[in-house]
Amino acid sequence: MKKHLLASLVAAPLLLAAALAHAQNAHSDKEIKADIERHRAMAAAHEAAAKCLESGKGHDTCQKELQAACKNLAIGKYCGMRHAH
Repeated sequence: MKKHLLASLVAAPLLLAAALAHAQNAHSDKEIKADIERHRAMAAAHEAAAKCLESGKGHDTCQKELQAACKNLAIGKYCGMRHAH
């Protein structure tokens, strides 16, 4: 489980770079800044989920905390990222 979460955390900056490259071609500076803030908030939510799991709280508890942190932030209830178990 930790490996999957760490892989997600490593992949996030790469996805952010790709998203920013695309956004620079199609969006205003204001929209780009809003995207950056959303990505930082998603990254923070995933980092908190990793720390939750490390603390031993359990998968279900950490998933609920992640879902709460991601509400109205991204597509889906996992901040736009979901992996298999």
